Amino acid sequence: MSDGAGLVRPDVSAADAAAIARECYGIEAVASELGSNQDRNFVLVETDGSRSVLRVDNPVFGDDARDAQHRALDAYRAAGVPVPAVLAGLDGALTQRWHGFAVRRSEFADGEALVDAGYLAPIVLTEFGALAAASVNALAGLEHPGLDREHMWDMRVAFEQVTLLAPSVTDAELRSRVRAASEDAHEAVAVVAERLPVQPIHGDLTDDNVTGRRGADSRLHPHVVLDLGDLGLGWRVAELAVCVSSMLHHEPERPLRTLDTIAAFHADAPLSRDEARAVWPLVVLRSALLVASGWRQLEIDGDNDYVRERIAGERAIFDAATAVPLAEATELVLDRLGFDAPEFEVPVVEVPVVTAPVVTAPGAETPEADGSEEKAPEREAPEEDAAPPDGDHLTSPLAPLLPDLDGRIVVVDPGVESDALDAGRWTAHDAEAELIAGAHARGARAAVVPYGVYRLTRTALDTPDAAATWPAETELHVAPGPSSRMVAPVGGDLKITDGSVRITIDGGWELDLRGPDFEPTRNGRVEKGESIGRLAASFEIRTLVVGLRRADAPPLPAEATAAHRVTPDRVDAWRRFTADPAALLGLASHAQRDGADGELRRREQIFAEAQERYYEHPPQIERGWRHHLVDITGRSYVDMVNNVAGLGHGHPKVAAAANRQLKTLATNSRFLFRDLAEYSERLIALMPEGSGLDTVLLVNSGSEAVDLGIRLAQAATGRRTVVALREAYHGWTMASDAVTTSAYDNPEALETRPDWVHVADVPNRFRGTYRGDDTTGRYLADLAADLDGLAAEGRDVSAFLCESVLGNAGGVLLPDGYLAGAYDLVRARGGLCIADEVQVGFGRMGSSFWGFEQSGVVPDIVTIAKPMGNGFPIGGVITSRRIADALSDQGQFFSSAGGSTLSCRVGLAVLDAMVEDDLQRNALEVGAHLAESLRALAHRHPLVGPVHGEGLYLGVELVRDRESMEPADAEAAAICERMRELGVIVLTTSERSNVLKIKPPLCLTVESAEHVVAMLDRVLTEGW
Repeated sequence: MSDGAGLVRPDVSAADAAAIARECYGIEAVASELGSNQDRNFVLVETDGSRSVLRVDNPVFGDDARDAQHRALDAYRAAGVPVPAVLAGLDGALTQRWHGFAVRRSEFADGEALVDAGYLAPIVLTEFGALAAASVNALAGLEHPGLDREHMWDMRVAFEQVTLLAPSVTDAELRSRVRAASEDAHEAVAVVAERLPVQPIHGDLTDDNVTGRRGADSRLHPHVVLDLGDLGLGWRVAELAVCVSSMLHHEPERPLRTLDTIAAFHADAPLSRDEARAVWPLVVLRSALLVASGWRQLEIDGDNDYVRERIAGERAIFDAATAVPLAEATELVLDRLGFDAPEFEVPVVEVPVVTAPVVTAPGAETPEADGSEEKAPEREAPEEDAAPPDGDHLTSPLAPLLPDLDGRIVVVDPGVESDALDAGRWTAHDAEAELIAGAHARGARAAVVPYGVYRLTRTALDTPDAAATWPAETELHVAPGPSSRMVAPVGGDLKITDGSVRITIDGGWELDLRGPDFEPTRNGRVEKGESIGRLAASFEIRTLVVGLRRADAPPLPAEATAAHRVTPDRVDAWRRFTADPAALLGLASHAQRDGADGELRRREQIFAEAQERYYEHPPQIERGWRHHLVDITGRSYVDMVNNVAGLGHGHPKVAAAANRQLKTLATNSRFLFRDLAEYSERLIALMPEGSGLDTVLLVNSGSEAVDLGIRLAQAATGRRTVVALREAYHGWTMASDAVTTSAYDNPEALETRPDWVHVADVPNRFRGTYRGDDTTGRYLADLAADLDGLAAEGRDVSAFLCESVLGNAGGVLLPDGYLAGAYDLVRARGGLCIADEVQVGFGRMGSSFWGFEQSGVVPDIVTIAKPMGNGFPIGGVITSRRIADALSDQGQFFSSAGGSTLSCRVGLAVLDAMVEDDLQRNALEVGAHLAESLRALAHRHPLVGPVHGEGLYLGVELVRDRESMEPADAEAAAICERMRELGVIVLTTSERSNVLKIKPPLCLTVESAEHVVAMLDRVLTEGW
């Protein structure tokens, strides 16, 4: 075994390597060095371009070790693990001798280096775990004397090696951290070391020793396993720990992503509980050893550029491995692998009669948006919620702690779905204080902010990282009043520290009590119900923080008057380290237990396969405000796709309007009521002056609107043929689907259109038949030929249907003059022109209210929907009276939801809010800033092609080559997944699925737009 001081590489040059190739293998090759800590590796390139790898072993390694490696390669191949073959020399031997050195030559493994790949997607992290499992499974039965060798990278001696090498770390702070972390990790491993299985392992299965190849998803996936120089006997779980440690530097600020690697290993090579407990301590030990050995290697081999280049990466691995407390990381591993945690057993108590009410309807504490106020429903605290002193008659559910407290207890709700936090109240810095003050203003003697409820009030906006939203403790906010007695809600050993109290309970749990108004009075053993101090008298609200935690939980900094909170990725550990103290206080638990995985399973059980879902790992979105979405953990996202919510999510005036209308009348357009005419008049007034568009028909969706528009055109012209453009999407009804020609939505769209639909060429100057700025004439000539051909067949056109901006293509603007020319051609042949404004209308273009105004035209029929109701289903058709009246020849028109009292009232509220919030101007200004910033990315990232659109209807086209315009579809999908991780919701569109569609709520701010661009820049830089 080495003495831990590092090994100097063999003194062999590239010229020597070429000589070895010639003398031992009979080939002429040019050699160039590859990196290695302690050996010499060269790539050999022969005159015909074929490549192989030459390895010159450090003399410390013997023939037995080399032979064991050859056997291991055979075992890998038998198990289907790709490995390069060792090539025999001129004498047929796998190991050759040259000037006293042992050398070997092997196949060159094609692929890319994973160590420099930047960000690794969850699927890649998972595949590395599966590869590590395949390695231990393949080697499990291998027996060879060369496996039983001592070397410094055997994790069984890692702590000893770190201790020996640490003095070489000249950075005093880093040296101290390395020593402390390795000592803690060694202690954790020592507890289970004797029970960890030992077997042959690769020992260095890292991103540096696995080549990658590009998959269909554009990502780099692990493929060929290299370099068995550290092969030997070792802990089976060390194979996983070494692999995990090498994943950390790819995104060191998020080390817990590697739980995917651990889970994948466990799925194929199940870990025992002892092995699971050892995983993260071994990750820490490996990272400490990397740092210490790297510094030592430079100390003795200062010319080793390979080592020098990796110093920063090894430091990043160590920082990531130690970023989360060791005990917490271990608990997260145990939870992810399904190992149970010890549970807190509530002491059995006699159930008392509770006379004071507990209010648990959190939303009732805030007046409704329309100014009305409803009294919060109250209920008697359920008997099973109480845990008071034996035999005491309670006047308050909190009597187990505050026996003299008498009155109403309110459990306030700071959670993601809280009714009390509507209209953006949760964004205020004092939102929690307002909830608490509101409860006291309504007579509460105490307001309870519960354990385990993700707090919307702590959500952070425009950030790549989730905020600490999950509280591990309960807060009690007691009304002003005289001094009150406090008693122990449970028996145990009490200790006072800095004014706080900790009661150690039998079974390994501790109850913590703290607060600036808490005056503890005793130490030592205490029985349930015995006095432990007083809550001081005060004219202000008094706060107590109550926590119940395992005695082995790591210490966490805590505010005196607030519960400690953790980020969503760490919650699973703290659910194991803590318990809800509600039962000890006489309260019901409000802790959240649901999650996105469970909701996804429910959805998959009841949804049809054809029903689309976004994202591989979708967040569960339960709240929106303006241009932000919030999932159930309080994680916020910038919403760049929900054009239905044109005003923004949760607009209070729209909610108030709907609420008022639902309280008064619900009927349809066949009755006479004021709002129907008022709303229709307001819509007509939005049309260009002198347009002749003076009649409105209301429906409930864009699909219905397009369907009705087609029917109107056919009725008015007496013809059936509709000309639609290729690559368009218009809806899901029979008629609107018939004119939907996008292969993205239906791969057989062009082959399955009914005989009354004619598909014309799409004038996409970036990807169409004709490309460039001067294409209008050629596209119009082709359209004219189509129309003449239809007439010759006796199929005269009834309508020409076109999006005013090519939305399905990603916001591509039509060539100048195309739409005006097309309208002239159609009208000259007796047809009508339908503008599909479902996506691009209603102020989204910024410089105009309607998309067709961009082309200086006026259609005969306009179909509208999406943003009309800001989420409420409203659609419509605006046309002339002459065209509309043609429908009467075919019967009466009616829509239950279209033109109802509710839809009209909501529609009016939306139009009012658009003016009051000045959203069209915002779309113009923020959209221009966003488009300019997105175009600037193209100067740094070749993947970024043209940026389409105007206002807040934009599309970023991603291409692999700007000349050929090869679509980067797989990259686009992967980038969307990565953007979601960084807090941005953006999705793909176009037939090629390579355009990032950008159509956010029109209230998008410059700050959020800049955050989106910064995150896209980060993804394009780091990878996806």
